[in-house]
Amino acid sequence: MQAKRIVVLDPLLTLGLLIEMKVPVAATPYMGIHDQEVLAVVRREKMEDLGNPKEPSLERLAVLKPDLIIGSAEAHGQIYKSASQIAPTVLIWHMDWKKHLQLLAEITGRTGVMQKALDEYHARVNSIRARMKNVIVSTVRLAPDRFVVFLDGPSAYAPFSVLHEAGVKRTAYETVTDGTIVKRPDWEELANLDGDILLYVSASGFESGPDDALEKEVISNPLWQLLPAVQNGRAFRVDRGPWQSFHGIGSANRILDDIERYILADQ
Repeated sequence: MQAKRIVVLDPLLTLGLLIEMKVPVAATPYMGIHDQEVLAVVRREKMEDLGNPKEPSLERLAVLKPDLIIGSAEAHGQIYKSASQIAPTVLIWHMDWKKHLQLLAEITGRTGVMQKALDEYHARVNSIRARMKNVIVSTVRLAPDRFVVFLDGPSAYAPFSVLHEAGVKRTAYETVTDGTIVKRPDWEELANLDGDILLYVSASGFESGPDDALEKEVISNPLWQLLPAVQNGRAFRVDRGPWQSFHGIGSANRILDDIERYILADQ
């Protein structure tokens, strides 16, 4: 019997994938949803707000009387015992986003819907990979007082796994063979981002309001101006939504949009 009142404690990938598979979600934490399209669905469906995703309200959970709770093993392990007393609870460890999708599809009985969407995604990825140019791409997230570089490797965060699958080549500094997910270079180490093209995200925190000011501060720095892609006019800011709050196949397609816009169409 399929669950009809599902509560999602993880407002990022799990929520996005369930929405894409049209699984009924009764509640989720609104905090941490940066993708406006996902937030619009959450509000339209009148999902209950569970507050902080790291400390979701167990009182609201109990009142909702869900028949299934899905969360993150890393983030919600400490409340598993309490949550499981309210309803059957599944906590999912970090894994490749497509494996995550397949697991959710099995849990919710949506394997047919999942497979159709994945087939369409793979067809587009194959088309882009066949057209990929012989260029090296660097990526970086601008954050207050630091930089974050998401790496190309076995445990790559989903957007950067999509880059790899589409045939995008990264610099040696940005490529690993172990399970490392990020590097945090200082200003001097930033010179390692010497790709032909630079894609960057300005993400100051939960709120996007200060992002423009953060970008202005960083790109005015002489060390930023020394990056090869910046000097050649091939540094492009991309949307923080899919790149920092990946929600599923919709986000993956927006990453592919940026590949076509900034890499395949770049002159």
